[in-house]
Amino acid sequence: MSSKLFQGIIYQLKDTVGKTVGVLDENGVVISCSDLSKIGTTRQEVRDELIYTADVLRYGGSIYRPLGNGSRREYTIFVDGEDAEAEELVGILSVTLSSIKNLYDDKYDKSSFIKNVVLENILPGDIYLKSKELHFSNEARRVVLIIKFNGKNDVVPFQMVQDMFPDKNKDFVISVGENDIVLVKEVRPDSDFKTIEKMAQTISDTISTEYFTKVTIGIGSIVDSIKELSRSYKEAQTSIEVGKVFDNEKNILSYEYLGIGRLVYQLPTTLCELFLSEVFDRGSLDNIDKETLQTIQAFFDNNLNVSETARKLYVHRNTLVYRLEKVRKITGLDLREFDLAITFKVALMVKKYLMSKPAKY
Repeated sequence: MSSKLFQGIIYQLKDTVGKTVGVLDENGVVISCSDLSKIGTTRQEVRDELIYTADVLRYGGSIYRPLGNGSRREYTIFVDGEDAEAEELVGILSVTLSSIKNLYDDKYDKSSFIKNVVLENILPGDIYLKSKELHFSNEARRVVLIIKFNGKNDVVPFQMVQDMFPDKNKDFVISVGENDIVLVKEVRPDSDFKTIEKMAQTISDTISTEYFTKVTIGIGSIVDSIKELSRSYKEAQTSIEVGKVFDNEKNILSYEYLGIGRLVYQLPTTLCELFLSEVFDRGSLDNIDKETLQTIQAFFDNNLNVSETARKLYVHRNTLVYRLEKVRKITGLDLREFDLAITFKVALMVKKYLMSKPAKY
């Protein structure tokens, strides 16, 4: 937000309030003040103290109050004096300037505009007009990533990601929850999903190495217009949700590579139950022991190749054939036949999907 807007309001209050009032930026620099001689001076020690202060800080003969909350404390209001009048004044200024800042951001701030587009808080017909007003490139290719922080952190998640993507004209970092950060990343015309996944892995590795924090990252589709960002965001959400069910060992989940899991996740549970009852009409999936299920998974991972699967499992080929034959006797499905193997694979995924639901199956 422009310091000129703050300065215009504060300077008008100069003769009314009778006290020196001002605003610090995130670096502790006085950017607006009723005493013009103090503009440009630094109060870094105040910013350091505010890290450990939830609300009001009394320091060095002044009262300070952060503007905003949580990860978005970009500015701090201060009033010289520590009496009751100064405390009341800093509270009034905090509410007033915060409201003005929000109105300003809604109208002129690109990050607020992108957040409204992503969360569908703006009418589709207004998107083009607003982007033109903000001189926002509508033709650039962009992708939405949701970075979900697992567990509590000493460092603010928003600031972690913002530090990695400081170009606020091309990349937009948005906080959508206590532990959820949305990154709207502009990508080059030749970028593909492999490139995006490498970037996501770099984000994950950096946060893990520097902040000792684990994250799960969902990646939506690459889109060519601003209007499609909300779709990419929803796809990133779906990636994380589907990944919890079918790929819970992975922390980088791309919508483009969800495969059959994306389809299964959208099926109604009644249809899933009917499908399982039809596939396993001769015997229950629950009758297959854990070792055999692991063998089946390895068989699928090795493209239904008996010899290669036996080699990877360090078992004799006949042992593997015996286990597959046992599955055939229980379920009536011979996994060495491609069509039946596909049916069994989908059935396993449907079972996983049902088990992830609140009701027990």
